[in-house]
Amino acid sequence: MEFKHVSVLLNECIDALNIKENGIYVDCTLGGAGHSSHILKHLSSDGVLIGIDQDKDALSAAKERLRDFSNVKYVHSNFYSIDNILNDLEIEKVDGILMDLGVSSYQLDEASRGFSYMKDAPLDMRMNRDNDFSAYEIINTYSEENLYKIIKDYGEERFAKRIANFIVNRRVEKPIETTFELVDIIKAAIPAKMRREGPHPAKRTFQAIRIEVNSELKILNKTIEDGVNRLNKGGRMAIITFHSLEDRIVKLKFRELENPCNCPKEFPICACGKLPQVKNISKKGIAPTEEEIEENPRSRSAKLRIIEKI
Repeated sequence: MEFKHVSVLLNECIDALNIKENGIYVDCTLGGAGHSSHILKHLSSDGVLIGIDQDKDALSAAKERLRDFSNVKYVHSNFYSIDNILNDLEIEKVDGILMDLGVSSYQLDEASRGFSYMKDAPLDMRMNRDNDFSAYEIINTYSEENLYKIIKDYGEERFAKRIANFIVNRRVEKPIETTFELVDIIKAAIPAKMRREGPHPAKRTFQAIRIEVNSELKILNKTIEDGVNRLNKGGRMAIITFHSLEDRIVKLKFRELENPCNCPKEFPICACGKLPQVKNISKKGIAPTEEEIEENPRSRSAKLRIIEKI
């Protein structure tokens, strides 16, 4: 299957990075290279793009799409390792870092990956298929309490307790092996009236399990800190989020980096000595236009936040 992914907030991201033609830029989530192909158009032969992705299918698709460019370094890894990656490449500082935290259209549409509640497949949801830990292990081995906590915290699902209970009761009969088996359990746990309103009843639970499988929220804070430390003065970091949990983490971390002083408010002057590292370029975040949402409905929940190293 062709690796398809419509780049969200494309023009806004290119503007956000304020690209220098001889700069060094990191695309932490290379995917199908939609954003990166446009970054490269703004770079001279002296500029460098580093493309990181933990999905080998994505890297293969990106290499094909960017085959005419000789100034790309491809890295099969998780952006959590950005510090080590730059050390290995013997690059001390970069001019821009981009992260698109969405699941690609390819991953959603490729049934065998198990990301979609609309397609029947083995429970998987691994971004990096070299890892052994998948959605199957979570659904079939986590305690009811842990399942409840994940679905509640990561999915913000109001029926998390019932869903966790239904999962544990069902797996006593036999292991839960496919996405549609899980969807049926979730539907049974959610009252009929609530199933008829709003998004697909399995959406929030599937989001929660995907986040847990790939440790998505745990790695964000560290990646932002490590990335900012690697930015040149005036360098930009742009992050696209797709749900409120991610956005809250990014917003709070950006705020902390801009205002790190933790002295009591009654102190007349700062005594902690912590200085701002960045300035926030987009306080409220940038959302897609109505036109973009119409063309690509999956962009609806996207939000772009930008900081600049000072």
